[in-house]
Amino acid sequence: MPTTLRNIFIALVSSAVLCSLAYVLWLPDVRLYARQNPKETAYTLLRAKQARKAGKKFTKQMYWVGMDGISEHLQHAVVIAEDDTFYRHNGIDWAQFRIAVGTNLREKRFAYGGSTITQQLARNLYLSPSKNPLRKIKEMIIARLLEKRLGKRRILELYLNVAEWGKGIFGAEAASRAYFGKPASEINPEEAVALASIMPSPARWKVNSTSSGLIRRRDNILARMRASGYLPDEVEIRLDETPLDLTISTAPLMSAH
Repeated sequence: MPTTLRNIFIALVSSAVLCSLAYVLWLPDVRLYARQNPKETAYTLLRAKQARKAGKKFTKQMYWVGMDGISEHLQHAVVIAEDDTFYRHNGIDWAQFRIAVGTNLREKRFAYGGSTITQQLARNLYLSPSKNPLRKIKEMIIARLLEKRLGKRRILELYLNVAEWGKGIFGAEAASRAYFGKPASEINPEEAVALASIMPSPARWKVNSTSSGLIRRRDNILARMRASGYLPDEVEIRLDETPLDLTISTAPLMSAH
């Protein structure tokens, strides 16, 4: 390779490496959310931008409630469904990370993320859904910072208030009112499982879907909640009912306090 071309190549590679490092190492001050509640997130801004680009109206439904305003059934269902080692890891579930790497190498694509709730919160607040290795590294670093600065209860509270639950629907309060016409504090076990079951793909899955795959996912979450002691024996739920007995609200979204 001629000297001039080699120098150009080295310069381009060096520039790319420096840009990548700058992206990964620029980190937000997560302490901001120790007491402050986010009014916007990277995801809400992204969805608004996508809607504008498509020439569509974007209406954001996002209402803050504290942990005491979110049904324990919903809290438990989300932890079981999304990250059942949440209270045992330091922000990253390394066993799931290794599974994700192996799966993606076999599939030759980003087929599985293996993200914890803390990583998902980092992505929701600061990043994007992009399946990018650099974005993944940054997500993991921010997740560790969140664990160090905020603690488990605050992380879960933030996640339950910003998680995407449908078109323009962000957070447990908005989701509860949109789908069931009631506040998040009144969600029962069946409704909690229905909400938790659609979290991986809220734009595609419906809480009252009768698809066999989603029914199996609901039943699996219910069974794991029971096994983990999150459902007392007096709470009677028949796992073989198809679908769950859900009453979906058709009324406009109620005002939240």
